[in-house]
Amino acid sequence: MEDEDKTPSIVNAKPTAARSRLIVRLGALLVSHSTLVSVVCCLAALISLLVLPLLAKNTYISENALLPGSANPVLSYQHVAEANNLIMDIMSIADDKEAADIEIPKLIAKYMEILGAETYHHKFSQPENQFHPLYFFSSSPNSPPSHGNLSFGTSTVGIIRAPRGDGKEAIVLVSPYNTQNTGGMDTLASASSLGLAFSVFSLLSHSTWLAKDIIWVASDSRFGDHTSVSAWLNDYHNPNFFGDASSSRIFKRAGTMACGIVFKVVERERREKYEDRDVVTMSAEASNGQMPNLDLLNVVHYLAVHRQGIRVRIGMCGGLVKSHLVRVLGEVMQQIGRFARSLNPDWRFEMPSSEYVEGTATLASSIYSQALGVPTGPHGAFRDYQVDAVTLELSPRFSLKNEHTRSAFLLKGGRLIEGTVRSVNNLLEKFHQSFFLYFLTAPNKFVSVGVYMIPFAFLVAPLPIIAASLFNLTSNRNPWRWLHTAKPLLTTHTWSVVVTLLPFYISKISDLPSTHCMLTWAGGSLMALVVLYTVFGSPYSKHVEWRLLKAVMIASVSIGLCLMSIINFATAQIGALFVVPMCLFVQPIGGKTNNSVIHWMVMTCNLAMAVLGFPVTAVALMQGVTKGFGTVSILEFWDWMKFLWGWNSATYMYLVLVHLPCWLLFVHILFHPCH
Repeated sequence: MEDEDKTPSIVNAKPTAARSRLIVRLGALLVSHSTLVSVVCCLAALISLLVLPLLAKNTYISENALLPGSANPVLSYQHVAEANNLIMDIMSIADDKEAADIEIPKLIAKYMEILGAETYHHKFSQPENQFHPLYFFSSSPNSPPSHGNLSFGTSTVGIIRAPRGDGKEAIVLVSPYNTQNTGGMDTLASASSLGLAFSVFSLLSHSTWLAKDIIWVASDSRFGDHTSVSAWLNDYHNPNFFGDASSSRIFKRAGTMACGIVFKVVERERREKYEDRDVVTMSAEASNGQMPNLDLLNVVHYLAVHRQGIRVRIGMCGGLVKSHLVRVLGEVMQQIGRFARSLNPDWRFEMPSSEYVEGTATLASSIYSQALGVPTGPHGAFRDYQVDAVTLELSPRFSLKNEHTRSAFLLKGGRLIEGTVRSVNNLLEKFHQSFFLYFLTAPNKFVSVGVYMIPFAFLVAPLPIIAASLFNLTSNRNPWRWLHTAKPLLTTHTWSVVVTLLPFYISKISDLPSTHCMLTWAGGSLMALVVLYTVFGSPYSKHVEWRLLKAVMIASVSIGLCLMSIINFATAQIGALFVVPMCLFVQPIGGKTNNSVIHWMVMTCNLAMAVLGFPVTAVALMQGVTKGFGTVSILEFWDWMKFLWGWNSATYMYLVLVHLPCWLLFVHILFHPCH
């Protein structure tokens, strides 16, 4: 009986053992052909990256409760007339800068009080631009105000309590304005932004269908659009219980923020010939690649295009639109799409070449903006508190000086904001149905997370295979020999930490030009590297074998890329395009091979990667591709990095803690004496 009981377990164990042996054999096969696997994966990653515009889907509204456009707009010319009155009053006092700083906030509060809103003024100062090396996960650290700064900004806030709500939720409308711009089109545009906001606020103050409170923030943007919004949000979410009691009572609040809509009027000095409609430019990127729920953008796009006849635009790399190479790729993709459709009509990959070029330029802009880790507008301050928000820049077709065309423009823009507020007002919970991780290829097309991860997966997949292959080649002699490479790896990453912290001390030196700061940073980094090599020893020790050093480098880069993909996927995607080829194909220059032609080709590629993979060169290359090479200057690298850490972008940490050590180890292997 005991033998009979054991028989089923033995039978069940055989398939499991067979499967495990199959996995081991498959792994051994991949390791034995690691070079071929690496080449195939890199080519697949490149191809999948180029076809992303073809795989983009049309946007759609996932949350049925939004119901955009289901109700007819109520905003009328009467509300626009009230907005024009506010615009005229602002323009009458805007010429006197000193009076405007005081009178414009009072004027806005007066108009708010006429509507029965609860009003107050929020004073703030420009925060000190400090370097926070351990705070890189939001765009607005709670920096103290700069000492001795007597300049303050004043934002005016009005709150409408919802007649059908319980005060637990609110929708925030933000209209930035700048009283420092005296005269000209900027002042008229700022006044028009306030007029547009007031027309919507006036309508909502008498709306009986409101279920969420409405907060209108007329933000003073003398220190930048983002600063005023960030300061107000910080005080809204972090009450000051130990400060002035009177100011705490003055600061009024509503419920939890369901959405933030930032909008401003921008007067274009140069109008394009084919611009036959009003234009709204959407900006959605927040700190470290965070994006609002896609449904919010879909609602704005649907209402703008299908209800108000406004053209919607998003960021686009102008250099790629004019690129001859991208146009050739567009023609090739168009021919491939036609051929695929001839084979099977259900394969709808055909795309006109012009559409592919625009999709590629928009996709590149979306990836670059997310990878930069810097908000593209004041909406980024909302995302730090997990509130979905978007910035809308409305540009009229005709000049704002003409009152009739301005009134028509304000009517369209006001109805767009009204429709968006109506849709968000219908929500019973926060945005959650649609995507939070996506790239945009057009205002109405997106690439979801499940698609854009494919190129990154192809790039990262061969890294452990190559590392296992290198370890397998050297472990037969001494399985513990890899420990000798721990010292160069530790030295390199210790040096990268020193390089990360050096700007903190350099920035303490006042009145130092950017070029001198950059040279000081470079000199201090080289000195620190020499000191560390003196203490820990040279990486070219006879005990350090280049294959094991390469395997350890690949392991550390794999960990860095995977961690960065969690924080900011776009940064990891762009970084992988640089560091993965460096990890896979690096070899010592002095290595011997049977084929001299292949050897010289590999060495030429390695030397090219050594130049292009250097962080300064890589950053300049990315800026050149996205913004044009005419605007690139290596001497401005310090300003660019200061811009990153000023916004607490995690991209700075990636460049110094992952990319820079990888490049240094790459150079070590490249010039290894091959003991």
